[in-house]
Amino acid sequence: MTALTLSTSGAATLRADALVVGVAKDSGSKGLVVAPGAEAVDKAFDGKLAAVLETLGASGAEGEVTKLPAPSGLKVPVVIAVGLGPVPAKDDAYDTETLRRAAGNAARALKGAKKAGFALPTESVEDAGAVAEGALLGAYAFTAYQGGENKLAPKGAKSGKDAKLPLGEVALLGAKPRDKAFKAAAERALAVTEEINRARDLINTPPNDLYPESFAAVATAAGKEHGIKVQVLDEKALVKGGFGGLLGVGQGSTHGPRLVKLAYTHPKAEKTLALVGKGITYDSGGISLKPAGHNETMKCDMSGAAAVFAAVVSASRLGLRVNVTGWLALAENMPSGNATRPGDVLHMYSGKTVEVLNTDAEGRLVLADALTRASEEKPDAIVDVATLTGAMVLALGNRTFGVMANDDAFRTSIHEIAEEVGEASWPMPLPADLRKGMDSPTADIANMGERMGGGLVAGLFLQEFVGEGIAWAHLDIAGPAFHEGAPYGYTPKGGTGSAVRTLVRLAERTAAGDLG
Repeated sequence: MTALTLSTSGAATLRADALVVGVAKDSGSKGLVVAPGAEAVDKAFDGKLAAVLETLGASGAEGEVTKLPAPSGLKVPVVIAVGLGPVPAKDDAYDTETLRRAAGNAARALKGAKKAGFALPTESVEDAGAVAEGALLGAYAFTAYQGGENKLAPKGAKSGKDAKLPLGEVALLGAKPRDKAFKAAAERALAVTEEINRARDLINTPPNDLYPESFAAVATAAGKEHGIKVQVLDEKALVKGGFGGLLGVGQGSTHGPRLVKLAYTHPKAEKTLALVGKGITYDSGGISLKPAGHNETMKCDMSGAAAVFAAVVSASRLGLRVNVTGWLALAENMPSGNATRPGDVLHMYSGKTVEVLNTDAEGRLVLADALTRASEEKPDAIVDVATLTGAMVLALGNRTFGVMANDDAFRTSIHEIAEEVGEASWPMPLPADLRKGMDSPTADIANMGERMGGGLVAGLFLQEFVGEGIAWAHLDIAGPAFHEGAPYGYTPKGGTGSAVRTLVRLAERTAAGDLG
């Protein structure tokens, strides 16, 4: 993992492999402006850093990274200038998400380096936390199957033995290392990003190595490490408990399903949050097999469970004054002679029956059982997270997740929290008229309804399994959970850890009593 330090050195005296500074576009002069934090670096360039960068073709645009040799006045050999976009209006600061992305761009450019100083704007605690988060997330690399000693790699793996390691240490400059608030911000950033990166590792792990039982083992080990109580229900326990949704989805696989409960408790907590994650470790579509070209990334269909797992561990590491219970609904959806067929009826944990019209609408089935079980404990609120529908991707694209809820105020709070931490989201409705499409002549409800508005139909299905009087929100992260394009900002190719930051901030706000 990449280390994080609040450096007591100045930019001119820091010894590292590189020094990162920010530059922005001045809309008035249409030239470059050196951002706060880089004054000493600019001085080393005789006040001509912006001019030198312009000569090299830098524009200050977001996402732009320019490397140049450092002058003799600095102890580092290389200066990296990252674009911050337009200069903020007078008296305004740089947006924290802009700083987060800039730090991520720089960290990605520093792959293979042992240490780099970040002299980006860090005058406020919020700015320092954003830069730390961006750098630590941007430094991420999944190297488990590229040789080296990694616990995730199978024994004897020898492919790609010269894998380039991520940046070894992030040193924040100008972040007041002796100030308690800045120390707390750094500790928070390190804890949360380490868990996001662990979630990314899980999402990126091939399905032949990550299946319900092995995922449960990872959760159990993390529970022991962080003082979280973990309970794992295997096939026998699921049969005894009547968890027909989990069993129906998982019965076609040689890897049996699991329901994992992670319970973090605080002795002074006044509120309890329940987080439910879809954990389909591989989704072939079952008998309703996915078409060619849609199977290759389906190891990511457990991203919701990975997010919930990371959020619960983060809450424990941060010692939040709130009880957080995570439910990982784990199954592998495979076609076989034992698999659930279209037309079968499942007896759910809630007592309801569900006619399965499409076995590729399996996420809602495992979530339904977990939502019912979570509701039994009467939490103050439930949030489920899932890569649930392609319809949500069509509606909102690849970078934005949808937020649905049975309470408008709660939905608004989740949306605002997501925007605050830099995760793009959008509030979506649950139109009552779409419920009729799931009426079944055979069972209490079908797992499919109208094709148009499919993401909303899925939300309406889940709502049927939430306990009465409990505030509930559903996050459909099908778009941003797995990134197939080129990396950008602090977002890597592959698993992203989408929704973790939103869940952690929700827990923090709940602990502080900000959600009523």
